[in-house]
Amino acid sequence: MQKIPLTVRGAEMLKDELQHLKSVARPAIIEAIAEARSHGDLSENAEYEAAKEKQGFIEGRISELEHKLSIAHIINPREIHAEGKIVFGATVVLEDLDSGEKVRYQIVGEDEADLKFHKISIGSPIARALIGKEEGDVAEVQAPGGVREYEVVDVEYL
Repeated sequence: MQKIPLTVRGAEMLKDELQHLKSVARPAIIEAIAEARSHGDLSENAEYEAAKEKQGFIEGRISELEHKLSIAHIINPREIHAEGKIVFGATVVLEDLDSGEKVRYQIVGEDEADLKFHKISIGSPIARALIGKEEGDVAEVQAPGGVREYEVVDVEYL
């Protein structure tokens, strides 16, 4: 079975979502189904159908989260001894060699990726191009607009 990488924070986020689904969303949808049933004929009851559909989504998400957490390989970036190399969990500062613009990203698992918070998925083209690089190296990234070059300015394990 293949392990999926998660940072400590990513694992906490999945556990929190799972807890919410089990303790809040599941009981609420069970109550909504009971309420819809009390309205009579289920064959023409849109509330009942909607509630059952939502229940299916919730149960599917619970199952998905439980599976992901059971095969997760939790990595604490602070405990990584990569001697300056970019690895999963590393936070990197890059300089776009065309524009001179600097950006900061943390390389995280798919479920944690969120560009608003400067977290990119390990499977993204930029992360794949960065893995194994060190400060001072240049990474070429295939972007929709063509190849972009980024110089690695700093690598941190936060």
